[in-house]
Amino acid sequence: MKHLKEGDKAPAFTLLDQNENETTLASLLEQGRVLLYFYPKAMTPGCTVQAQNLRDQKQALADKNTIAVGISIDAPKRLAKFTERDELNFTLLSDEDHAVAEAYGVWGLKKFMGREYDGIHRISFLIEQDGTISKIFDKFKTKDHHEVVLAAL
Repeated sequence: MKHLKEGDKAPAFTLLDQNENETTLASLLEQGRVLLYFYPKAMTPGCTVQAQNLRDQKQALADKNTIAVGISIDAPKRLAKFTERDELNFTLLSDEDHAVAEAYGVWGLKKFMGREYDGIHRISFLIEQDGTISKIFDKFKTKDHHEVVLAAL
């Protein structure tokens, strides 16, 4: 797994969002700092709690000139269902071939209930408007991710 560190340039990308629109990192950065958070699978319990808390803290993030953007390997149609079901108010991106997850160093071996498989590790990156990674969040629980991020901002 590649490991990015604070101060590195964030890898550029173009991905489809939940509405199947192409979205680039550059276009997101035009809106402010980006909290780019990688999560394993839409509509699962932990990912739902994490997304709902970010939804509820959208204004607090905006007050810090920051937008939340989620990335998973789910297809855009599943992301659209997740957005609708949980009334999410931010962009979700589809990285079906996990190329962006690999570029950010969050794709790799995982273990769950004795089974090993490749998947996305739950890691978030705070990217400044100049494209520099200013903070990496890799030690948090899904239910307090938003609190950890807001405390750092």
